[in-house]
Amino acid sequence: MAAIPDFSRRCVIWFGQPKRQEREILAAAGWRLRIVGPDEDGGIGMRSDDLVVGLLDLRDAGTDLDRVERLLSEHRHLSLMAVTDAAASAGPPGERLLRLCVETFASPLDPRKVVQALRNLEGDATPAQHGIEALIGESSVMRATQAGLRKFAPVDLPVLITGETGTGKEVAARALHALSARSRHSFAAVNCGALPASLVQSELFGHERGAFTGAAARRLGLFESADGGTVFLDEIGDLPLDVQTNLLRVLQEGTIERVGSNQPVQVDVRVIAATHVELEQAVEDGRFRRDLYYRLNVLRLPMPPLRERGDDIELLACHFLDAFRRRHRTRARGFSRAALQAMCAFDWPGNVRELLNRVQRAAVTAEHELVSAADLELDADAGGQRLDDARARAERDALVESLRASRYNVSACARKMQVSRVTVYRLCRKHGVVLGAMR
Repeated sequence: MAAIPDFSRRCVIWFGQPKRQEREILAAAGWRLRIVGPDEDGGIGMRSDDLVVGLLDLRDAGTDLDRVERLLSEHRHLSLMAVTDAAASAGPPGERLLRLCVETFASPLDPRKVVQALRNLEGDATPAQHGIEALIGESSVMRATQAGLRKFAPVDLPVLITGETGTGKEVAARALHALSARSRHSFAAVNCGALPASLVQSELFGHERGAFTGAAARRLGLFESADGGTVFLDEIGDLPLDVQTNLLRVLQEGTIERVGSNQPVQVDVRVIAATHVELEQAVEDGRFRRDLYYRLNVLRLPMPPLRERGDDIELLACHFLDAFRRRHRTRARGFSRAALQAMCAFDWPGNVRELLNRVQRAAVTAEHELVSAADLELDADAGGQRLDDARARAERDALVESLRASRYNVSACARKMQVSRVTVYRLCRKHGVVLGAMR
């Protein structure tokens, strides 16, 4: 049976200076980053069983290639890759270094290609088995979420996933389980708010025969059934107070008691909980146990709302439409420009779940190859207006920031914004910026 990769032992030694996007994508893919700057000559500390890959960043023509070559001579066992352009790698040292590399990438760099090359070196040809690929998104907030998942997965501690309804909390929980050493065992999920109050104890902890009317035989509860695996408690804030006490015992002692019995039963599970309500407020209101809150809130993973994920909205919409087309016949092949604008401008109170529902409904009702804003039941005009408002706010913010940075000197501001002085005065009139008052 394949071993679960230990993501804490995967490291890229970056000789140079990675850009912010490159850092984010590597972190989201589960690779730690060690940066060796131009002035560092120290050794590269690593454990014997670490998977370490060296990446030579030769995009800077001022890189001291001889120094890099001397440093690498101490670590000849490293697998090497490079990102380069013609100017930086010219000359004997650059050519020698490039001959050592298993793969070379041209500038400008696509960091996703680097991640795929790292997976190939690792022998990970099927990354989807780890479950994290279900969390689709390339925005900064989603990369941070993916990086957090990879950090939390190998650590056998409770995780509290927070976020609005429909943001993908269960998808994240399944990814945590799939990336952990418990992935070969059960993942058991339950919505605490959907359980009848009279049956919640029995559903979670089981019951003995005769424990109550209708209990004709012993029944194992969720925690016993998932022994060795993961239990996901969705909407944990809706759990009754008496059940919270029993859950606290599971987290503190690793035991449960079936209804109708006073004999503790040992269970080995990892608890992942999710909530869309503020548990801190529920604690203050007396609706949630303070000690249980502290036990659950060891590792916290916030799921971002869809409205904060920018271009991920279009990415997700296209993914959902493609998935629908693989299962059903539909005329829809894509989205009109107005539909894309309307989707980006919409607030999405139901988040990813609402986007999925609207795309699937539009795929059924659309009469043309391009899904329109009307097919999505969105207001195209409102979407365009919202985008115009957003652009106007961004333009005004950029103007005010440039004026402040140039100490309200119009000529200096014009040079900073790369426009004429006339344009600066026009933008001030357009956005109601009064220079005299600001000075």
